[in-house]
Amino acid sequence: MSATTGHHVDSATTQDEPSESKEFQTREVLTIVTGHFVHDIFTAFVPPLLPLIRERLAVDYAAIGGLAIFMQIPSLLQPFIGHAADRISLRYFIILAPAVTATVCSLLGMANSYVLLALLLFVGGLSSAVFHAPAPAMIGRISGNRVGTGMSFFMAAGELGRTVGPLLVIAAVSWFGLEGIWRVAVFGWLASVFLYWRLRGVSARPAQGRLLSLQQLLPAARKVYPPLLWIMAARVFMSISMTTYLPIFMQDVKGYEFEIAGLSLTLLEGAGVLGALTMGTASDWLGRRKILIVLFLVSPVLFLGFLNSSGWLLFAFLLPLGFTMLSPSAVLLAVVQDSFQQNRALANGLFLMANFVIRSPALWLLGSVADRFGLENAFLMSGLIAFVGVPAILRLPERSRENGE
Repeated sequence: MSATTGHHVDSATTQDEPSESKEFQTREVLTIVTGHFVHDIFTAFVPPLLPLIRERLAVDYAAIGGLAIFMQIPSLLQPFIGHAADRISLRYFIILAPAVTATVCSLLGMANSYVLLALLLFVGGLSSAVFHAPAPAMIGRISGNRVGTGMSFFMAAGELGRTVGPLLVIAAVSWFGLEGIWRVAVFGWLASVFLYWRLRGVSARPAQGRLLSLQQLLPAARKVYPPLLWIMAARVFMSISMTTYLPIFMQDVKGYEFEIAGLSLTLLEGAGVLGALTMGTASDWLGRRKILIVLFLVSPVLFLGFLNSSGWLLFAFLLPLGFTMLSPSAVLLAVVQDSFQQNRALANGLFLMANFVIRSPALWLLGSVADRFGLENAFLMSGLIAFVGVPAILRLPERSRENGE
């Protein structure tokens, strides 16, 4: 089915009776993914700044990795936010999130204490949580029978934001100094103005009368979430290594300067844009499980190759590694949206909360292993553990193209 451009309808009608067409509503999808792109530019400020923050505060790997946990603590609220988003329109949360996240992440350069940094990251995480619970559910509803394609656009926009983010913060530090990066928050506010203009009359909840109770959701949840948790636990260490600790690894282990260390993250995330954009769409046609198995077999091999390379080869590994390592998120989100079509936001909130529950202790554990055995050995452990997730993929419910239409 070809993509068709969605149309703007009267706000009063949309808020009460949102439509769920089987057509891919291009205009609305592109609006939301634009907000995701700008929002994630600013969440991507954190990893490139960690080496400078670590130097300023003189803390160890576990403590600096622990800072990222504060940004994810609000993920515990994701199911409640999702539950609310399935019942009332939270479009203003989506509209305001880029401005709030941009403000707090741009103030990180002015924070001179661990407590203040933790507080700013917590507020940024809360803003991110109220965006990421309803936004994918909106994408799922307006993507018609092409949920994988919609999730690809959504995740690719996030990856593109995390590609641009390191470049922007490196440039901002160069132009204004660490304390002056607050100036770039204006881009987040402009994004919120744009979202208000385009989404003020568009509902962020499904049609009334279609919601299932928690008890009705349990059978599907028991089938979907156990293998999802297994998969997420297997890949979390490799993901943290490359998305949180990569700039520090490039400086401390490979000996590169701050700018090159930050650019390495841009290369990784840039390749992830292509991966997220293509793999979710491919899973609509080839099946979710087939795509995930390939990605989970290939990405750890590339990761281990990256660890054992140097010079230009090191950066050559970053591109296919980013493509294969970051793209499974789009496919996993599509699995969640396929399985809970009547309570998409709640299901997405549970997925994001589970990600926090797994990721937060993993951040601390990886940092602790790095402090005791070295960052390179911690990375090696991460790559080997990732292979354990392959058997769990076979337990995921499959969604064929025919069944989805």
